[in-house]
Amino acid sequence: MTTETEDEHEGLRAEPEGASLLIVDDDEPFRVRLGRAMEKRGFAPVLAAGAKDAIRLARETPPDYAVVDLRLEDGDGLEVVNAIHELREDCRVIMLTGYGNIATAVAAVKAGAVDYLPKPADADDVVKALLANPGARPVPPENPMSADRVRWEHIQRVYELCDHNVSETARRLGMHRRTLQRILAKRAPK
Repeated sequence: MTTETEDEHEGLRAEPEGASLLIVDDDEPFRVRLGRAMEKRGFAPVLAAGAKDAIRLARETPPDYAVVDLRLEDGDGLEVVNAIHELREDCRVIMLTGYGNIATAVAAVKAGAVDYLPKPADADDVVKALLANPGARPVPPENPMSADRVRWEHIQRVYELCDHNVSETARRLGMHRRTLQRILAKRAPK
C-alpha cells in the first residue's frame, strides 16, 4: 500500500528533509519566491543574486541541490554549474532560463545539469526535476509555454544576440524589419 505522498511523487526520489539547495537568479522577486516555496517543500535554500556570490557560497558549503539561472548579470550560469560540480560531483543541478533553445540546453547538460526548465518555472516542476530518478522520463509540464510565447522568446533571444540591432535581427529571422519592430513593441504573450 502506498501513501498519498508516494503516489504524488511516483518516479521521484524521497524528498530530502533539510537538504541544502542553492538558488541562483538575478531576478530578486523570483529568487525569493522560489526560495520560500522550496523551503515549504522541505529544502534548506540559500539564495545568491549572481555567479560570484553563488560560487562563494558553494565553496563555503557545497549544496546537495542547485537551481541556477543561465544568464546572470555578473556571469554565466554554466560557470556556476561547473564550479559546483568541481566541489561536489553528486550535486543535482537544474538550469533555468528565459531563453529556451536547444544549444543552451545541450550546454547545460554537458556542464552537468540534470534538467533544463524555462522561466518562470513553477516550484512543483523544479522539485520534480530535482528529485527525478536517473533515466526517468520527465512528466510534461502542467502549464507549458504557448506557441506564441515560445516564438516571442526566440525572437527576443536573437534580438539580444544581435546587440539589439533590428535590421540584423530581421535578416537572421527572415522577416520584414517593420514586422519585427511591431512584435518587439508588444508585451510578451502568456
